Amino acid sequence: MAGTGGGRPGISPTLLYTDAKAAVEQLTNAFGFTALAVYEGDDGKVVHAELAQGDGVVMLGSRGTGSAFDRAMKGAGPAGVYVVVDEVDAHHRRAVEHGADILMPPTDQDYGGRDYMARDLEGNVWSFGTYVPGAAG
Repeated sequence: MAGTGGGRPGISPTLLYTDAKAAVEQLTNAFGFTALAVYEGDDGKVVHAELAQGDGVVMLGSRGTGSAFDRAMKGAGPAGVYVVVDEVDAHHRRAVEHGADILMPPTDQDYGGRDYMARDLEGNVWSFGTYVPGAAG
């Protein structure tokens, strides 16, 4: 498996939103992401944003820009994204305080992790937990 070097993530989920500005606000305020970059077009729509959580990054933008990615994603449904966090219960409390739609409260899983699930403003399902994929074995 090829590494990325420099501690950069090797996989970055990419999502499109009807209201990408609202998505950036929710992901930073309710879920604790840090906005690394937010680029807007002349019309004020977010054409590209990069948000970090731990050593991972998610990229997002606005639907309806006409870009190649926008055209390829036409008709695509919501996505599910898993994010590793250290303090699941504290992270959950923050999300609740900001009115996030919680689908599952913090739960200990049979596979060794503790996580919870929430839905963002446009239907994507975000799981936040302690399980680190690929770390076992």
